[in-house]
Amino acid sequence: MTTTYSGPARLILVDGACISGMASLTTNQRGGLNGWGGTFRPDEITTDLRNAVEGLQLELPYDRVGTVAVTGMRKLLATQVLMSLAGRGPVPF
Repeated sequence: MTTTYSGPARLILVDGACISGMASLTTNQRGGLNGWGGTFRPDEITTDLRNAVEGLQLELPYDRVGTVAVTGMRKLLATQVLMSLAGRGPVPF
């Protein structure tokens, strides 16, 4: 069974800075491994966000938080990027 979440989220950087945006997440069960991941589209792009890779937290509504790593980033428009995220640990949705 696949569980999904699509909606508002906040990416919390290692230094505690919070970036609001929209997340689209899904669980993937491959070979018995319960993994999760998806994409995050930040409302703003900062230098810290561009350099963010590991040790990040993704906060969903109702105080649900998951640890994520950035596995990729691609430009959508001049002012927008889409970040690929890989979940670490328990699924927060």
